[in-house]
Amino acid sequence: MRVAYLDTSAIIKRYVEEPGSEVVCSTYNKALSGELKLAFSTWNICEVIGVLDEYFRRGWLSENDYRKARYLFIGETLRLLKLRLLHLVPVRTKLLMQLLPYIEKYHVYVADALQIVAAKYVKAQNFYTGDKHVHEVALKEGINSTYLS
Repeated sequence: MRVAYLDTSAIIKRYVEEPGSEVVCSTYNKALSGELKLAFSTWNICEVIGVLDEYFRRGWLSENDYRKARYLFIGETLRLLKLRLLHLVPVRTKLLMQLLPYIEKYHVYVADALQIVAAKYVKAQNFYTGDKHVHEVALKEGINSTYLS
């Protein structure tokens, strides 16, 4: 089954209307219909909640919208796991040690390097990100990346 890896910036677009949201929603729908499997790391779960909280604190989301997005994200993630339509990549020492070359070679943040390494780990056919630099690094690493702008 094809695997689509979503970084945090892509996942957020599922729950907050932003440029690229339609692509992410279509990708989730393909997963729910059994056409592909989604993948992201356990790190992304915390990071998504952190981004949603940041949007709330900055006033970009109302308290109600924040709670709704958080609830939908957690619920949908659990549902996809139960249906075996989500490959949740655990963040283990072995995986973390693979980040160092990416951090030094491409000067990316640790979490961004993790996205690249995790996408390679699951052999993702597609990688979705809203971060242009991460997109460019993914392409340089031979990953079929889509920049959601």
